[in-house]
Amino acid sequence: MNEKNRRRNFGAHLTPENIFLKFIFPFIKDFLNEYLWVDLFCGEGNLILPILNFIPLKERESFFLNHIFLCDIQTEMIEKARLKAIQYGISEENAKKNIIQQDSFFTSKIKSNYPIFHITNPPYLYKGYIAKYKKQYLFYFNGDNKNCQDLYQIALKNDLKNNVKKMIYIVPLNFIFGDAGSKKIRKEIFDSFYIQRAFFFEDKIFEHTGTNVGIFFFERKNNVCAENLKFLSKKIKNGVEIEKEYVLKPENNYCAGNNFENFIKKYKSKIPIKVFFYLTEELVLQENGTEEIKVINANKFSKKIKNYEKQTIKVTNQLKEKILSNMLFVKPLDTGTEEGRVGLYEIKKEFDVDGLLTLKPYRTHPIQVFFITPLSYEEQIYLKKYFNILLEYFREVDDSDFLTTFQYSKAKYTRKFLGLKKVKELIQTFPWLELKEDEKEKLKNAIDANDAKKILNFLEQKKGSVE
Repeated sequence: MNEKNRRRNFGAHLTPENIFLKFIFPFIKDFLNEYLWVDLFCGEGNLILPILNFIPLKERESFFLNHIFLCDIQTEMIEKARLKAIQYGISEENAKKNIIQQDSFFTSKIKSNYPIFHITNPPYLYKGYIAKYKKQYLFYFNGDNKNCQDLYQIALKNDLKNNVKKMIYIVPLNFIFGDAGSKKIRKEIFDSFYIQRAFFFEDKIFEHTGTNVGIFFFERKNNVCAENLKFLSKKIKNGVEIEKEYVLKPENNYCAGNNFENFIKKYKSKIPIKVFFYLTEELVLQENGTEEIKVINANKFSKKIKNYEKQTIKVTNQLKEKILSNMLFVKPLDTGTEEGRVGLYEIKKEFDVDGLLTLKPYRTHPIQVFFITPLSYEEQIYLKKYFNILLEYFREVDDSDFLTTFQYSKAKYTRKFLGLKKVKELIQTFPWLELKEDEKEKLKNAIDANDAKKILNFLEQKKGSVE
C-alpha cells in the first residue's frame, strides 16, 4: 500500500514533532513523572516519544516502562515508533512491550500505577465519506457510536467511557465550529469536560492535508453538568498568534460563534420566509414537459471552461414559472477570492442561465433557493443584500467562527463553509412579511446604505415596538 492510499484508508495524518514541542510540551513538562503518557493512535510516536529528550539518559529506560504507552493499528507505524524509541536509548525488548499494535477503537484498556494522560491525533474520516468510499469501516459506527459522524469522535467517546481525566486532542476545527456533524459529540464531551486552553490553526501543519485543526486541552469535570464553558485560545494564521476568549453555551450546542447564534434566535421573524433548496433531478422528472429552461449542472464542473456545464431541460409550464421566479442561489463555500465568498447570488448574473440543476445534492455546490413564500424580484434583491451584509458583519465580529472551516489555503482569508441550516436561519430574520409599507422603506434605506449597524438598529427598534 503506498503512502497516499494509507492516508486515505486510515484517515491518519502524522503530527510533526515541532508541533508537540511548541504547543504541547510547555504545558506538561512540570509533571512528567505524575502520569502515564498514552497515545492510542500514535503513528510514529511524535506526540509522546519526544518527552524522552528531557529525561536523563540513565533514567530513560525506567521512565519509558512506567510512563509511556503507545499503540496504532498500522504495523508500519508501530515499527517506526519502536525504532524511534530505540534511537532514544530504549532497548528493543522494552520498546516492544510498551509500543504495541492494536485497534484502539475497540481495545483501549490500560493497566498502570499512574493516571492516564492521553495525547493523540486520532484518525479523521467523516462518516459520509466512509459510506461512499470505505464502507468496510461503517461497523465502527454501531451501538453507542451510532450518532458519531467521524472516527475522531469515537476516540473521544472511548476516553469519556474509560473515565480518562486529562487528554489533549488534535482534531479538525469543525469539532468546535461545525453544526450538524459535531453538535452531538460536543454535547457529550462538554457536559463532562472543561477546555483548559486551545490552539486553532488556520495555517497548514500536516504535509498531506489542508484540514484546519485545533489542539484542545481537556480536563474532566467533577460532575456531569451542562454549563457555559469559557476558555482562551490562540488562533494561528500566517504565523501570527491572536488570543481570543470563547464562551460555549449549552443552548447553542456548545458551538463557537455566539454573536451570530444569538442574533438568529433573537431576531427570527414572526412571519418567517419559508424556503427549500435544490432543483433536483427527481423534481424535473416528475414535472417533465415541453417548456425549455436553461440550467447549469451543479454536479459537472468543467476545468476546460472553468465553469459548470450548461444544458437545456424540458419541464411543465408550472415548474418553468417556479424556476424563473426564484432567481437566487446559495454559494455555500468560499472560493478563496473576495468575489467568491459565501452568500446569496443571482443565478442570471453569475451563470447566464435560469436555474441550477442538482443531480446529487452536495453541500459545497451552488444551490438554488426556492421561496415557498413568493417574493418579487425586487424583494429577492433586498433579501440578498440584507443576507450578505449581515453575513459579512458577523464574519467580522465573530472572526468567521460561526462558519465551518473548510480547509487550509493560501487565500487572504480562511476559507469557510456555510451550512444550509444557517442559510435558512439568516433568511428567516428578514422581517419583510411582517412590515408595514413605511417600515419596508426604512429597512430598504438601511440596506441601500450597505450598513449592518443600521440594519441591526432597525431590527432592534422593530422588536422593541412589538414587545
